[in-house]
Amino acid sequence: EPVLRDPAMKSVLKLSEQTADIKFIRYLADIISTVEFNHTGELLATGDKGGRVVIFQREPESKNDPFSQGEYNVYSTFQSHEPEFDYLKSLEIEEKINKIRWLPQQNAAHFLLSTNDKTIKLWKVSERDKRPEGYNLKDEEGRIKDVSTVTSLQVPVLKPMDLMVEVSPRRVFANAHTYHINSISVNSDYETYMSADDLRINLWHLDITDRSFNIVDIKPANMEDLTEVITASEFHPHHCNLFVYSSSKGTLRLCDMREAALCDKHSKLFEEPEDPSARSFFSEIISSVSDVKFSHSGRYLLTRDYLTAKVWDLNMESKPLETYQVHDYLRSKLCSLYENDCIFDKFECAWNGSDSVIMTGAYNNFFRMFDRNTKRDVTLEASRESSKPRAVLKPRRVCAAGGKRRKDDISVDSLDFTKKILHTAWHPTENIIAIAATNNLYIFQDKLNSEMH
Repeated sequence: EPVLRDPAMKSVLKLSEQTADIKFIRYLADIISTVEFNHTGELLATGDKGGRVVIFQREPESKNDPFSQGEYNVYSTFQSHEPEFDYLKSLEIEEKINKIRWLPQQNAAHFLLSTNDKTIKLWKVSERDKRPEGYNLKDEEGRIKDVSTVTSLQVPVLKPMDLMVEVSPRRVFANAHTYHINSISVNSDYETYMSADDLRINLWHLDITDRSFNIVDIKPANMEDLTEVITASEFHPHHCNLFVYSSSKGTLRLCDMREAALCDKHSKLFEEPEDPSARSFFSEIISSVSDVKFSHSGRYLLTRDYLTAKVWDLNMESKPLETYQVHDYLRSKLCSLYENDCIFDKFECAWNGSDSVIMTGAYNNFFRMFDRNTKRDVTLEASRESSKPRAVLKPRRVCAAGGKRRKDDISVDSLDFTKKILHTAWHPTENIIAIAATNNLYIFQDKLNSEMH
């Protein structure tokens, strides 16, 4: 007590608390909030809670070191969004990157869209390895020369220089969303894209920033009548008129923009009938769809709710084609998961390039893979031990409370719910996956685990 009253000691304690706070704030800013491969898989972008975008580039195959193929190294880092303040509503707008979507490459440059809660930005990523020299009206430092001193004309030339990656903002799409943006999706016409928030979906042209078209609006006249919100949306990979959006009630709505300008009336409604005997206090929360993805073929939809991943056939609305239990052992833990807010975690899901395997995250830095053909599944862990070069991932198994435990099994009671894999991405053509585990990015490659075959 006397020591703590000492002013010098108080200042030391205060300083150490401030240092700890700064470290914690930096840690929070580094938490990865989205992961996305580009259309070739050569580039991988991550966004974080600090508003930064980091782009990784795949290294070309080396004859001297064949194992180096597939390694991704940092290509460019830039600040995409800054924290803002809405003075009209007295609300802070976080800089956190909610989603990144790449545009198909049309020329030497790459383009990507990034969004926080309110503002979407289009970025151009280009390389420069030559610089012009020999200007007539500028000196070597770039200062304008006195015209009277110029006695002869010379032809400027391009000289080689060290490779420089330039990132520049090309468009800013703002002021169109009242609620938080949860999804962006580029259309297959490569001219338009859509952005979705809790109650509305807007359609944008990539060249027009001052207006967008509202294509879905589920906001009721009286907000007290609100029963569901939009949780995710995506365009069909081949048909530019089709898109799907999911809701907190566990439903999927397929909409056709050819039918009407405002797609409030869906073309198809995908909904699984609820089993009355299994109904509980948590039923509505755990049935909320956190992510929806079209298969590469465009025939199927993959959705993720809290406990399951489901594959839907576009031609069958009555029930899912396949249902996969991601972590059914948590069913007995829903009460404590509700109390610590983990039950509201939004897990994403991903298809492999051939649509034969699906992947999604879980707790304890585990992620799950399900082979649709063999019906086999595997639980793998993204950890520092498993990320050593060329280390083989070992399958993990979680034992339900009170169940028989085998060697290396992990009890459900010992799972770390602060370590969660919410964001995953799969290379468009190869067996390379990117896993975001809090503030770490893990990239695993080559063959799928032998357990899958």
